[in-house]
This record gives sequence, C-alpha cells and structure tokens, in this order.
Amino acid sequence: MRHDLGLAARLASAAVSGNSESGRAETLAAFGLGAEDLAAWRESGLPEDAFDDWLTDRVARRPSGSRAREVYGAEDAHDFARRAILAALALGPGDRLLELGCGGGLLLRDALAAGAAAAGLDHSEEMVELARRQAPGAEVVLGRAESLPFGDDAFSALAMSVVFFFLDDPVAVLRECGRVLQPGGRVAVYTTGPELRGTPAAPEPIASRGHFYTDEELAELARRAELSDIAVHNDGGGQLLTARA
Repeated sequence: MRHDLGLAARLASAAVSGNSESGRAETLAAFGLGAEDLAAWRESGLPEDAFDDWLTDRVARRPSGSRAREVYGAEDAHDFARRAILAALALGPGDRLLELGCGGGLLLRDALAAGAAAAGLDHSEEMVELARRQAPGAEVVLGRAESLPFGDDAFSALAMSVVFFFLDDPVAVLRECGRVLQPGGRVAVYTTGPELRGTPAAPEPIASRGHFYTDEELAELARRAELSDIAVHNDGGGQLLTARA
C-alpha cells in the first residue's frame, strides 16, 4: 500500500537549485510544475526565504494551479486513504458524511454512490471548485476545520484524508468534529506516521511543516477531544484513526 502525499512526494528527490529564477524554475520542474507556477511565485511577492512554505501550500497544504487540479482530480489521488476510510465508515443510505479537506472530491463522490448524503469543506478555493465538479451532488464549502460552518448534530460520519498532518490544533478540530456529529457518529482519519518522515511519503520540506504522531499520541488527541471507541490501525506508517462522537 502506498502512503504518499501525491504530487508532494516528488519533493523527496527535488533539490532547490539556488534562489535565482532559473533555479526556482528547475525546482518547480522537478515535480511537474512549470511556467504558470513560476509566474504565481513571482506574483506572490513573498521573500525568497518563504519559497518552501509557498511550495508546500501549492502542492499539498492548499493546492492550487493546473497541476494540482490534475493531480487531486485523478482517480488514484490518495486512493489508499480513500479506500481505508470508506471501509471503516461503511456508508449507506441514511448517512450524512462531512469530509474535511475534501480536495478533489473523490471521497464525496464515492459516498454519494453508496447512497449517503455528503458535504465537504476545504480552505483551497480551487479544490472547492474541483470537488463541486467531481461530486455535483455534494454540498462543498470554503472554510476552516477549526470553525466548521455547520450546526450541531448535523452528520452521522466524518472523514479526513491526509489532512490531519497539517492541523496546528488537532484537538480543537476533533472537538469541532464531535460537535457537528450526531451522538455515536463515526470518525475516520487517515494520516502519516513518524516512521515515514523523510521518505517519499513525507519528504522535506513538507515534513518540517507538518505534525507526526505515534499511534498512542494520535489516540490521545482523540481522547482529549472527548471522542470514544478510539482505535488506531497502522499499516506500514499509514495510520487510520477511528472513533465515535
């Protein structure tokens, strides 16, 4: 089973070739980015030492650009995580799913195909637009996981696929998950374990901008958020946290 961050995995073999424009272009080309992305970097107006953060956002944390739309809209985008989450949640008619960090909307699409209602949230405008196209029957909104724009007890299931790694306050987010879930609502979170740090699954500089947890630490975050029936399954460093509200 693959446990990678999609396009971001190319960072493992990409080397920054200096701060010149040609060096930036070479770095971008190392993971499939081109003139559009170089222009976006120039237009950002950010200082040179912000390049790694900007690049992390563009390919993984807040995906944008035509290459990101291509990657996150592809059928195999995070398919390993999607399959694990769908198996854990066992969605069906009568369920209402919320996915945080819905990306290209493929999990939402599959939830709809299972007969569930589905809603998604992402903080990337381009991913929101992509998810709306890929899962036209889903409600997809722009927003932040720390402050969900949904009422209490609105969902029966909640998913996060390769998103938890980027959360700065995971307990606050999990508490928000508990708030919007019905009593007994199911949670499935797929993330990357520390044993994969520095591999193609979590390369630099992305690894330094994310958060890794051992299985026990991951379970403890869920306990602090007052979730129940907590379990963590680890498959070669790919962690699946399941719990109930």
